[in-house]
Amino acid sequence: MARPTALLVGILTPGRPLASLVASLDELGRLCDTLGMDVVGRLIQRRQGTGAIILLGAGKMQELARWTGGTGEVHRGPPKTKSHKGKVTAEEEEEEELPEPDPDDDDAPAAVPEGVRATVVVVDHELSPSQLRNLKSAADCEVLDRTGLIIEIFSQRAQTREARLQIELARMQYLAPRLRELGGPSERQRGGIGGKGAGETALELDRRRVRDRIAEIRRELVLLEDSSGIRRSRRKEVRQVALVGYTNAGKSSLLRALTGAEPYVADQLFATLDTTVRKLQPECFPPILVTDTVGFIKDLPHSLVVSFRSTLDAALEASLLLHVVDAADPSWRDQETVTAEVLGDIGAGAVPRVLLFNKCDRVAPELLAALQDERPDAWFTSAKDPVRTRALRDQIVLRFSQADTEFELFVPWSEGSLMGRIRASAQVMAEDYEDDGVRYRLRGPEALAGELRRALTGEPPPPYIDPEMDG
Repeated sequence: MARPTALLVGILTPGRPLASLVASLDELGRLCDTLGMDVVGRLIQRRQGTGAIILLGAGKMQELARWTGGTGEVHRGPPKTKSHKGKVTAEEEEEEELPEPDPDDDDAPAAVPEGVRATVVVVDHELSPSQLRNLKSAADCEVLDRTGLIIEIFSQRAQTREARLQIELARMQYLAPRLRELGGPSERQRGGIGGKGAGETALELDRRRVRDRIAEIRRELVLLEDSSGIRRSRRKEVRQVALVGYTNAGKSSLLRALTGAEPYVADQLFATLDTTVRKLQPECFPPILVTDTVGFIKDLPHSLVVSFRSTLDAALEASLLLHVVDAADPSWRDQETVTAEVLGDIGAGAVPRVLLFNKCDRVAPELLAALQDERPDAWFTSAKDPVRTRALRDQIVLRFSQADTEFELFVPWSEGSLMGRIRASAQVMAEDYEDDGVRYRLRGPEALAGELRRALTGEPPPPYIDPEMDG
């Protein structure tokens, strides 16, 4: 079966370098490839902004039509009438005031290869419902924006029930204001009881069904988050390292190299959507857990960030974040910024973080030396180099051990249940058996020392202060 063909559309606004837009379109093309589409061309329009109801100028609309076989014109249709409630909706008013496209905004049209036809138009920013409708009218084919494309990829890749529900929630929230433009049912009315009365239009009925489904998904996610919270609470005293970073930076490959796990690994964007937790290997004591998280991307839809909040909680609970960047990617600085912004959005900005350059085997020695000079505090590795990954493992262990403290603890025989917890969470340097109990000399985090002492005295833990409410 032939793969769909995609035409990429980008808007070049004042102050944005052309190279930045080209890099963004390159990434959009990789997203299309991940979804199973072949990119056949690009169309770039210069505009003062991205808010015009007709996104493209007259000349670019005709160029779009040559790529897709459409008319290149926006069909306005008959005048809108008032709804059965006697009001004109905002969408209806918007249609009545549809402006003419400005031909002065066009560059010279590019030649379209003979015999090439795009079956999907993909726009490199989020479209309003009216923009989506007008482009579909002019192109006469399917139109996706960046947000819709990412949601479709997430829908295909989600494996666990929680991830599938999170994606469906984001999809429903994206779909709700676009039902009519995405090919929803007609505006025919469904009568009330006995067929009398204005009743609901089919569109209104579909919108109500979407709202009901959103509420149902949220209830299911609350139940799943409760069970996930129980699992996470059992790991609170364990040292955790979370791999965070831009999509396709090599986080899953690093997890496999550091832990021996077998996550899905592919040279694709968003190959991993589900959180995977494994012990660092060769195992150290106390053990260190390594967590792989969903990757980030420029203009990651806010609905997906919110929906994956529980999945991204791994970053909040980690003792250390390894911020993985692709050393071979020229745009790694922009990707580093995007990741830092998302971490700040979910409240993980204060978690200790180390910048980790991955894929160093793909970088020329002189460029690698320049990176090391630019970021002297960063770590450098390659998931495909066993020597480098073993050195990374040792760096992680050393990082934790340097923050440890030695302390003594006397455990009476009556508190024998605490002895297993001590052995599981701290390094036992020495233990002396006495008549009344065991005297330990331990090494571990200072917070653990306080928790163990409170457990012995029965003192309650200090109250939890929400960082978002504090101050």
